[in-house]
Amino acid sequence: MKYKMKKLPRTPFDGDAVHEECGVFGIYLPEGAAVSPAHEAYTALFALQHRGQEACGIAVCNKGVIRCHKDVGLVNDVFDEKTLESMQGNMAIGHVRYSTTGQPSRENAQPLAITHVKGNLAVAHNGNLVNASELRRKMEMGGGIFRSTSDTEALVYTIVRKRLITPSIEAAVVEAMKEIIGAYSIVVMSPRKLIAARDPRGMRPLCMGKRAEDGAVIFASESCALDALGAEFVRDIEPGEVVVVEDGNVRSIDSGIHEKTAACVFEYIYFARPDSVIDGASVEEARQEAGRYLCEEHPVEADVVIGVPDSGIPAAIGYAKYSGIPYGVGLIKNRYIGRTFIQPGQDKRERSVRLKLNALRRAVEGKRVVMVDDSIVRGTTVGRLVKLIRDAGAKEVHMRISAPPFRYPCFFGTDIPDSDQLLAHNHTVEEMREIIGVDSLGFLSVEAANKIAVGARCTFCDACFTGVYPMPVPESVEKNMFEMELSE
Repeated sequence: MKYKMKKLPRTPFDGDAVHEECGVFGIYLPEGAAVSPAHEAYTALFALQHRGQEACGIAVCNKGVIRCHKDVGLVNDVFDEKTLESMQGNMAIGHVRYSTTGQPSRENAQPLAITHVKGNLAVAHNGNLVNASELRRKMEMGGGIFRSTSDTEALVYTIVRKRLITPSIEAAVVEAMKEIIGAYSIVVMSPRKLIAARDPRGMRPLCMGKRAEDGAVIFASESCALDALGAEFVRDIEPGEVVVVEDGNVRSIDSGIHEKTAACVFEYIYFARPDSVIDGASVEEARQEAGRYLCEEHPVEADVVIGVPDSGIPAAIGYAKYSGIPYGVGLIKNRYIGRTFIQPGQDKRERSVRLKLNALRRAVEGKRVVMVDDSIVRGTTVGRLVKLIRDAGAKEVHMRISAPPFRYPCFFGTDIPDSDQLLAHNHTVEEMREIIGVDSLGFLSVEAANKIAVGARCTFCDACFTGVYPMPVPESVEKNMFEMELSE
């Protein structure tokens, strides 16, 4: 069953980018392994840093004792060699965060490590629970005390409550999955076990790998993290599956919760690294396929095709390849400038765009340019990029977007704002063309977006384009709802 979008209250939104989600990681090392699980997690989190830059953390298990270090900042800001050397053990989990529920803070950083009556555990979570508020309120009314304002704490406490009445931590995870609703890929570490679980619709990615040289078993949001550790990709965790690693042995549990798959299509368009493979489909190939469909759906006579770095480049290459128009580098990226959406104040964001991206005059001057980008949110940033290209002497600028128009918010772990702040929600394509100042504007169709992931073993969630959700959604999309509850 699909569910239509409801009218939502306005939520403040800073910037003009679709913000990343989170990345999770877990590793089990046999006793006597020559490498440290904390150092392995540190390396893997670098590979997953694109999925979240607000906070990060690593938890390790050493002879049943779990230690966690986390803070606000990038991986190389939060960890140093002394900290990593002090985190010994044979298991570790890690997390990089972009907040979709709860403000950026050390309390909301993950993993979350807790001690309960039957032991201790640590959890890292990517996704968003649509019934987090309901779960939290129920626990608070029963005397539960929350230290953070993220939905992950409600998830952890649900697992702990189930652990009190089940024979094992994996059984507790299975029982918790029957209560939590939404998108989640999680890794759970107990004193003896490493567990990975994925929601029944497979909305967020999660894969498993192994390393032949030392028998390490690894879980990660994306396969690029396996590559960074020299591990072999084994398979994706199936929707609704729980995988348990104990004493080096791997076993699978079917949660018994089966739904039609609804993987996030925007993983292929923007979120994931191009060198990752998700649910059987190459991200790089999917983006080039998006460029091919754009070429078929929105052809134009032009002299050069350019991509907006970085995620727009593969689609631009695909457009150029199938159109026969030469591909060129028209925008140069300064990789030492912070992302535009974290710059406070409109004037600083405008200056940041010019510092971050600059037009290559020799590539565009006097030419009819096709500029390919992955999305349009509010339209402010893309409008400034168009001006950069025109100021560099482009004769014409034709914009092609490798995603359908964003018209609706996401409730499942992607920080897309409410409809009132989305340019496409209240404007036609022609009106958007005039606003951003291009000669023509074309978006990928919804039908094409659902076909770009060639070989994918799943169907997709495209609710941010269609307003048709794979499950009931709440009537509010307030990111900081738990902070609001505290202030009332």
